[in-house]
Order: sequence, then structure tokens, then C-alpha cells
Amino acid sequence: MIERFVLRNANLVAEVLPQVGGGLARLDWIAGATPTALLRALPPDAPGVPTPSQLACFPLLPWSNRMAPSGFTFEGRQCVPAPNRAGEPCPIHGDGWQQAWRVTHRTQTTLTLTLARPDAAPFSYEAELRYTLDGAALLVDIAVRNTGAEALPFGIGLHPWMPDPQGARLQAVADGLWFSGPDKLPLTRSDIPAHWRFDTPAALPQDGVDHVFDGWPGRGRIAWPERAVALDIEADMDYFILYIPPGRDFFCFEPVDHPINAHNLPGQPGLSVLAPGATLDRRCIFRGTSL
Repeated sequence: MIERFVLRNANLVAEVLPQVGGGLARLDWIAGATPTALLRALPPDAPGVPTPSQLACFPLLPWSNRMAPSGFTFEGRQCVPAPNRAGEPCPIHGDGWQQAWRVTHRTQTTLTLTLARPDAAPFSYEAELRYTLDGAALLVDIAVRNTGAEALPFGIGLHPWMPDPQGARLQAVADGLWFSGPDKLPLTRSDIPAHWRFDTPAALPQDGVDHVFDGWPGRGRIAWPERAVALDIEADMDYFILYIPPGRDFFCFEPVDHPINAHNLPGQPGLSVLAPGATLDRRCIFRGTSL
């Protein structure tokens, strides 16, 4: 039996599934005239045990998105995480999203989860994930501590899924993006094409996007005028991944603190080298509002 924990206040309802990667099953805005989904909800009648990719959001640690199948080199050591998704040669999203987390604290508006991965390789770590409803906002705090014997570069992100890409308008300033090759790993950094710029609110492109944008100041907004609701996103991270698959009823705006395959990019941008016992923590805020 999959446990479901509901957090509620006057503005929001959030549902967390600790055993499914510590992920969110839904985040609904209830302060308006009718309840409205801010994130894509897991259908309540979904059969069987849900997978993280069916959820509204799941955490990314100890790194985000894809890493080259050959792993990476750090301080003369070759570190090779195993592939962890069927049909995908690249290890992806770390492994926290594939684990059952443990509930350590709960109130009506707060849920704290922990995860211990002492035998994971090459990243041995402990993590804490805390969801807090605060007025119109859901605060998501993530911390990861290196429990291994050697320093390694760690990273954190979140993978929310948003509904209604045809009706959404996105505002998110960025400086550039990384174009990916056939293996979906970044090849070159370039200026942002005009139809992929969101300095002011703009409709989402329908030709398909799956890239990481950099130089993000950590603030963005997604508005759905026809549904009379908007979602403001704040994060202490410098990158976002925008995934808009053509013809689908969802899209993803993922706050992350490093680009795709950062472990193999010059200078390992955005990653934090954690000595044994050191901790990296990040916060992301999802704030609903009526239009």
C-alpha cells in the first residue's frame, strides 16, 4: 500500500508519496473560485503503483538530468554511475527519485522526509526533503550530505510537470542555452533563439524543446489565463531545463543548479564539491495566485 500524505491550508493542497521517490502527487490552488491544478496531478484512480514520471514533481539528487554513460573523472578517479532507466544509456537524475523515503516529521502543513544511501556508488549520501505550505506558497527544501570517504561534485534540482502547455504563458529570463546532440547531452552553448526567449510572458513553442537554459536569476512565472491562475517559481539555482514534447498535455520547467552533464563540462559548472560530511542545500518555492 502506497502511503499518501496530504498538506492543506486555505490556499493550497499538496499530496506527497514518500515511497515513490519522495515526490508530489499534486499541488492544487484552492483559494480561487474553483480548485485548479498548479502542477500536473496523478489521477486518483491511476492503477497499480505509480512511477515517479507519473507524479506532479520529484526531487533530483545527487545530480540532475543525464550524465555521459562513461561517467566522469574527478581528482584522478573515474566515477561511473550505472544506467538507471530502461532504454536509457545515460544515468539520469541521480537515484533519489527511485527510492522510498522515510517520514520523520509531519504536521498539517509540513512533511519532512529523509533518505540514506550509504552503499550507493559512486555517490554515498544522506538527504532530507521538506515540504511546507506557507500561505500561498509551497516551500521545497532539499539537502544532501556526502557520507562517502572522498570528495565528489554534487548537484540538486526539481522535476515538476505542468499541465496545459497550449494555454500556458511563460516568463523566465535567461542568458543562453545548451544545444544537445542525438544522445541528448549538450554540445554547444549559444544565444537563445528569438522564439525560445521568455523575457516577457510568451506562449510556449510547439516545435518541441528539451534544453538547459543558463543565466537564470531564479525567478519565473507560468500563467494560464483561461484557467485564471498562475504559478510563480523561485529557486536559489542558476539554470532551468525546459521540456516541451510536441503534442503532449504537459511540459516541464525544472529548476536545477547545474547544466546537463555538468560533470563533463569544463569547470563542472554549477556543481558543488562536497568533502566527506559536507552538505549542500537548496530551496524552491512554488507560489500560486489567481488571475
